[in-house]
Amino acid sequence: MNAPAAEVTEHANRRAGGRLGRKALRGTPMASFPTLVRKIPVYQMVPDEAVELIHQESLSILEEVGCEFRDDEAIAMWKAAGADVSDTRVRIDRALLMELVSKVQSEFTLNARNPQRSVRVGGNNSIFVPMYGAPYVRDLDNVRRYGTLADLNNFHKLAYMAPALHSSSSIICEPMEIAVPKRHLHIIHSALKHSDKPFMGIVTSKDRAEDTMAMAGIVFGEDYVRDNPVLVSITNCNSPLVWDATMLDAMKVYARHNQPLILAPFALCGASTSASAVGAVAQVNAEALAGIAFTQLLRPGSPQIYGQFMVTVDMKTGAPMGGTPEAAQMMYLMGALARKYRLPWRTSGFHVGSKLNDAQAGYEANMLMHAAILAGANYIWHSAGWLEAGLTCGYSKFATDCEQLVGWYKYAGGLPFDDFKEAMAAIREVGPQGHFLGTQHTLDHFESAFFIPSIMDFNSFEQWKAEGAKDHDTRGREKARNMLADYEEPKLDEGIADGLRDFIAQREERLPDSIS
Repeated sequence: MNAPAAEVTEHANRRAGGRLGRKALRGTPMASFPTLVRKIPVYQMVPDEAVELIHQESLSILEEVGCEFRDDEAIAMWKAAGADVSDTRVRIDRALLMELVSKVQSEFTLNARNPQRSVRVGGNNSIFVPMYGAPYVRDLDNVRRYGTLADLNNFHKLAYMAPALHSSSSIICEPMEIAVPKRHLHIIHSALKHSDKPFMGIVTSKDRAEDTMAMAGIVFGEDYVRDNPVLVSITNCNSPLVWDATMLDAMKVYARHNQPLILAPFALCGASTSASAVGAVAQVNAEALAGIAFTQLLRPGSPQIYGQFMVTVDMKTGAPMGGTPEAAQMMYLMGALARKYRLPWRTSGFHVGSKLNDAQAGYEANMLMHAAILAGANYIWHSAGWLEAGLTCGYSKFATDCEQLVGWYKYAGGLPFDDFKEAMAAIREVGPQGHFLGTQHTLDHFESAFFIPSIMDFNSFEQWKAEGAKDHDTRGREKARNMLADYEEPKLDEGIADGLRDFIAQREERLPDSIS
């Protein structure tokens, strides 16, 4: 048996300085966009009557078919709440379900170790979060290989430096050289050390979730993390209609600490759902609502995120597909349901099936991000680095995605009219056959008027050829390499840094080197 995390952290917390440590701004200045407040209208693809039809069918699924909760404590809690329980099958009356769902906050603040990086989730707010969970990387030499801790450190550094990313995620890539039972310690340490933005938790066991909260407590103070959201964690329903013990264990740890979870069914539409986009949404909605309702049994009013990961499968091979039109259409439906329930909503932005940072990757990414923005998503995950259906995180893809996020941030921020009067005056100043390059209005606004990418190339053919005729993928790798060369660590308070190292050392002594 592993020692409880609280026992291991006592000495580390004394060295970390507890609550006092979190008061300082621990980091060097780095450009970072605030929460994106969307100023464009959402797009609803179907009428309200269709949204209501899906909603009612989802409630009927949970009443008539039910959902598996494969955990004794969860079953006992559902029984006590009045649900119809048979073994591990839970059938939830729609009135009970919606009463629980209604307890979730429509918006919340996600706190960063640097308060200037804290963000709002829900309502008209959107944040961009890099990818999660890749065993492979496509590296700076364009080689596909297993990820390492050095790669993970690099991706956390890039996430910190990218102004339009609002979080550092956590397992951007797996550090495969570290034993699985100890890997989570180094993943969370990397996210906390190399970035001062919000981060994500570990959900693969109860102990690992508790370790994550203990490490967050060292940085923010144990009292603070009992009530204030500082991280987001992902829990996936196993479609169709199963919440397993591992996910429920993580749910219990985080929800009881008032930390938001993404309740997101992992649906391969056509395989783990019916071969119908609308039918898949009805099922996934039921699964997500059941998970959200359970979090409110754990801690009423705790902040949660309604979520989904829905990709279609290639009906020829069974392989998951990325940026398909159906995936985008399902996003619009989920967004409409999230607004109906007044829930913060997570979807994915740039998750693609392409193996390379190529034209296919661009087509897929644009299909999905456009839908995410117009559907009103609040937590837009997998927004940097994703390749090969999530098996690979690419350095070039990460850099080029981050540049595109700047453009999406500008797009969703709407059209400003604050300088319209001055722009009209400039027309009168220049008159026919002149140019605007030297006007005061242009001099005042040329840096901010238009999206100015640094990786995309708009030079003449001759200039492009003279500079090496580099394709977009090559320029992306160069950008990532240059960013890493310029990185400056946002330093942790020395006592906190020592506390984290002590905690990791003590936990590693108690953890095995392999899974038995």
